[in-house]
Amino acid sequence: MGTSLTELGVRNDTLTIYEKGFLDQNGFLNLGKLLSDEQLESIRSRINSLMQREGEHAGGELLDSPYIRHPKEDGVDRLADLVNKGEEFDLFYTHPRVLAAMEHVLGEGFKLSSLNYRASQPGQGLQKLHVDWHEAISVNDYKVCNSIWLLDDFSKANGATRVVPGTHLSGQLPQDVLQDPFKPHPDELIIEAPAGSVFIFNSHTWHGGTINNTGQTRRAIHSYFCGKGQPQQIDQKKYIKEETRQRLQKAALAILGV
Repeated sequence: MGTSLTELGVRNDTLTIYEKGFLDQNGFLNLGKLLSDEQLESIRSRINSLMQREGEHAGGELLDSPYIRHPKEDGVDRLADLVNKGEEFDLFYTHPRVLAAMEHVLGEGFKLSSLNYRASQPGQGLQKLHVDWHEAISVNDYKVCNSIWLLDDFSKANGATRVVPGTHLSGQLPQDVLQDPFKPHPDELIIEAPAGSVFIFNSHTWHGGTINNTGQTRRAIHSYFCGKGQPQQIDQKKYIKEETRQRLQKAALAILGV
């Protein structure tokens, strides 16, 4: 275990043996509720402020990245580069439970790839089953891993993420196997959990958003990580602000790769 992870509170038993095994077998893991109601309120307030301030330019940093294939989605609100947009977001890439899961999937030397907000609007949000890597990989040669922080309750009604357990072990891409990746998969699970919960997704596991059939947006923040040899979606060295650098401890900066 790296020194930076130890300084951020990661221990060999930060994830239980059962949790590690479940993640290995299924390709996802519910870490439970990691955000208090007070933290949720603060984060939602900050998100609302940023959306109002950035307006039509919200999420524009994603357009600069050559490593994001679909930076703009119809019917989805986006914010990007949250690392530099408030200390409220520091927890999303320094929480020891999340970091322990990332090390378990990606090995030592991983780094934050991007920290973004995504909210599916009413009647929107359907995604095809997909993985977050451009090619099939060998088992245990994982390149990317995601954590989804629920800012609202996730349910079948509001378009919660679906996942097909175990598909990270198949060595196959959904678009090469499925006739229509937009259709429901017989083995898929819909992730349902209360706001404040955090899910780890091995990003090579087939997954995708479903339709939000409610009258409210479904909000989440994604702290997305990559292996040490992979390029970041958001170049943290390029974007980091001096105030951010001064705020963070050295171990957190190491997670950013700066």
